[in-house]
Formats: sequence, C-alpha cells, structure tokens
Amino acid sequence: MALFAEDRGLCGEWIHSQIERHAFYGGVVPDVASREHLAAFPRLLREVEKEAPGAISEIAVTVGPGLAGCLALGVSLAHALSQVYRVPLYGIHHLRGHLFSPFIRLHADDPAGFRMALTGLLPHLGLIVSGGNTLLVSIETDGHLRVWAKTVDDAAGEALDKGAKLLGMAYPGGPLIEKAGAGGNPGAFDFPRPSRSGGDDRFSFSGLKTSLRYRLEKMTDAELVRDLRDVCASYESAVVDALVIKTGQVLRRKRWRSLGLSGGVANNGRLRKAFAGLAEERRLPLYIAERGHTGDNAAMIAFAAYADRDGRWSAKGGRLSFDPALPLLERRLTEA
Repeated sequence: MALFAEDRGLCGEWIHSQIERHAFYGGVVPDVASREHLAAFPRLLREVEKEAPGAISEIAVTVGPGLAGCLALGVSLAHALSQVYRVPLYGIHHLRGHLFSPFIRLHADDPAGFRMALTGLLPHLGLIVSGGNTLLVSIETDGHLRVWAKTVDDAAGEALDKGAKLLGMAYPGGPLIEKAGAGGNPGAFDFPRPSRSGGDDRFSFSGLKTSLRYRLEKMTDAELVRDLRDVCASYESAVVDALVIKTGQVLRRKRWRSLGLSGGVANNGRLRKAFAGLAEERRLPLYIAERGHTGDNAAMIAFAAYADRDGRWSAKGGRLSFDPALPLLERRLTEA
C-alpha cells in the first residue's frame, strides 16, 4: 500500500514481500499469492491509518493484468475502503503504472512544476520489462499511448528466471544469473540475438531459452562448473541485447524527447548501463524507475492515478471489475 499527495509526492509505502514464500515452490503460486494478500491487508491497512488518519481523498487499485485471485481481493478491499472513507474509487492498469513509474522522482524534485516538465518530455518511449511483460510503449504529445513492440512468447524476466532454473538456481533467478555472471565474458557463448536490421514489432525469447538448454546438454558437470560465469554472462547479455536492439530500432523511427525503463528487470545492471548508452547516443534524457519501484508496487499505482488521469477507470455509479489479461490500450473495462 502507498500514500501519494499531489503537493508532496509519496508520503509512505507499506510492503509485504512474498518472495521467500514463492521461492520455496520455485515460482509464483496463485493460491499462495492470494492467501498472502488476504493475510497482509489488515496489518498494512492499520499502518496506513496510523500515518494518515482521515487524510485519504481517493482510492486507486490495480484492475489488471495480474493473478485473478489477487486482483479480486484488491478490488474488493478498495471498494470497501471507498465506502468507509466515502471517497472516489479509480481502477489503474498495472502496465500504465510501470510506464509512469520512472517519473516519480521527477515529481518529487518539483511537485508544482511536474506537469509542465512531463509535457516537455513527450513523446516519451518507455520499455516495460518484467517477468510477465516485455513491451515498448510511447506516451505521445496528446497523452495517448502507442505500443511499438511486445513479446510474442516469453517475457525477458521469464527468460532469465527459466534460464536460471535450467542452471539449477533458485527463484527468482534473474538476479542470480546477474550475480553469477559478474566478471564473466559475455561473448564466450553464442546465444541468438534478433536481426539488427529487423523492422517487426516483436520481442521473442523462447528460442534463447531453448538455445541455453541445448548448450547445457552438451556440457559435462565439470565444464559447467568451470564455465558457469561465462555462460551466465553470455545468456544475460543475449537478453539485454534483444531489448536494446529493438529499442534502438524504434528510437530511429521518429523524434523522441525522452527514454524510460521500468519493470522488475530494470534492476539489471547490464541493462541499465546499456540504456544509458542508448540515451547518450540519441542525446535523450533517460528516466529509470528507482529500484524500489521496479517490481510490482503500490507506489506506482498511486502515482499513476495522479499522473495519468485519462488512463484510469472510475467506479462512479457502479463497481469496478477486473481482468487478469487486460490489454494495455483497452478502455472498456466492465463495471458491474
């Protein structure tokens, strides 16, 4: 949960991490996630009320995409709170929250001048890259969004996690691959990259994962132990290159005024460095979500409710629904 004020920015964040619970199972288990949400909500709500009793003027909640059970619990609680506090309720698209999250710091630096500053950064191209999503999205000068590229199979974070699993690493595996590959040779093993001249609108990572599996099948245990650092560095580099190559292609298609990076994989050091290079090459300001706001978090939802007012759904006159597979550009969320 998070509190956001237009004139002050983020006033507080209250987090209940489920990573250890899901790590036990080697991945996210929907039923476990729902139970953890249900168990944590009362405690987090008590902490919020201690911080800002009676100060809540709006409620914002994620309505999709995501796990059905978790979305249902969140929307139900949000409805209850909107009735208790007698304040408006708004639904926020999870990916729009990620897209706007790099601008949280921009607002914190100058709340009064934020909207003018944001206008000056449009059109903005943002890469949202996580365990479940990989897509390039622009915020145009009129505030509308456009999807320039998206994955047709695995997301980049999923490719890293599954690659780590093939290597015998725990969940979540992406950070473990980065750690294990530190200091390794990213060119030691040849994993597939997309064509640098390609002009399609797709990311694809399933072939990369398959390539790693075939490589490991040809290696003995002793060879893997010896070359693990180089294998991890090469695999991680292939994922990052795929993201950077496609982003560079889209950057050349029109004149942009800023570049952004968000989502859980935005924590990856190699990716952050590569995007810094892209921004410098194109002479664009770069906005990367702060590390505490890259994974799924309430702060980005609260901020998006303020920064992206045209992108939110109102529950006025009805109840918000939710959609586990809600498309980014969908504006017809059912109100029941």
